Amino acid sequence: MDIVQSILMGIVQGLSEFLPISSSAHLVFTSNFYKVFKGIELVHESNQEIFLDIMLHLGTLIAVLIFFRKEIFEILKALYTGLKTKNYTSREFKIGIYIILGTIITVLIAFPLNEVAGSLVFKPAFVGLLLIFTGILLLFSEAWSKKLTEKKEITLKSSILIAIAQGLAAIPGFSRSGLTIATGLLSGSDRTTSARYSFLLSIPIILGASMFYPLIKLDFHEVITYNWTAILAGTIVSGVVGYVCIKYFLKFVSKFSLGIFGYYCLIMGIITAVFFTLCQ
Repeated sequence: MDIVQSILMGIVQGLSEFLPISSSAHLVFTSNFYKVFKGIELVHESNQEIFLDIMLHLGTLIAVLIFFRKEIFEILKALYTGLKTKNYTSREFKIGIYIILGTIITVLIAFPLNEVAGSLVFKPAFVGLLLIFTGILLLFSEAWSKKLTEKKEITLKSSILIAIAQGLAAIPGFSRSGLTIATGLLSGSDRTTSARYSFLLSIPIILGASMFYPLIKLDFHEVITYNWTAILAGTIVSGVVGYVCIKYFLKFVSKFSLGIFGYYCLIMGIITAVFFTLCQ
């Protein structure tokens, strides 16, 4: 792994983590396209690349923490106040409870899928097919949402459904933000509400994965020998690009349809499925 690959993947992670186009799929595609260009076997993935993937997610986690710092503070404050006064009626308290419940549901669904998700790193053509499904779901949810005359806040029921969608998104090709936002739309919420909740719901999962995976999978004696210049460069790039992406994506969804991302997923999925099928 060199600094060019790291920065390139940092840009891809920063963009695709928050856009509904599957960051895991695009990291798989980028890594494998780079290997084809460099003449490296597609079945090869080093521990250093796995660690880079963790660090890139950490970069986008920092971006979402900074961007939503005020909302996060209000939610934590509401949880503390609500539990202390036994007044559970505030919107922020409910959102906090939904995020806690959603995180538990996500873990219960995603953890058993971990091995399957890991194996798909070496099957970019199949990941492309799953990305096509993401595109279809985005287009369908937009069409469904337009038929609804009244938009809702996130409810207990919709938060559970969104959490299930986030759990399934552990599989590369199923966009986390795509599935969660689409589920929010299908549940009756508007795009902005669904997107903001999706980003807030991602925080515990990304934080947990960034801390949990290295503790059980990585050899820290080996980590010291990694190309840290490349890793840190990619992490910084993913954070900066991620922050900018959140800012402008929320402005975009407040005015425009997610259809463009649905068509992108369809086209990208078809291209990558065909390309990597021919390469293998």
